[in-house]
Amino acid sequence: MPARFDDIEIGQVANLGAISVDADALAAFVAAFAPGWALDRGAPDAMVYAIWSKLDAVASTDWPQTKRLGVDALRWMRNPPVGELLRGRMTIMGKDAVCDDKGIVFAQHDLLDEAGRLVFSCLTRSVYGR
Repeated sequence: MPARFDDIEIGQVANLGAISVDADALAAFVAAFAPGWALDRGAPDAMVYAIWSKLDAVASTDWPQTKRLGVDALRWMRNPPVGELLRGRMTIMGKDAVCDDKGIVFAQHDLLDEAGRLVFSCLTRSVYGR
């Protein structure tokens, strides 16, 4: 969220951007981290996580998020093929004030394919400045 803790609303959705599965990146990732994975199966789960992580990191660069406390409830639904455009979004599920200068934001993150189908999702807990 490009907002301080007190300005974030439950139900608010943030766009995390989009990226497509690159053939060269897939081949390099498989060679380095998933030996034996067939490229025609699409991006392996670990690469899908890395794609989400990159979109999240780039989108949140200027946010008042000071720390990521946890990433859990990870779900992989499919392995996107080369060329598939993936979109990231974050939905605020809850928040809890911790003290006068910070609060915790609970969010669901989704990675969707071009047809709007879920590829990956997870829940996060992050500290935001007030």
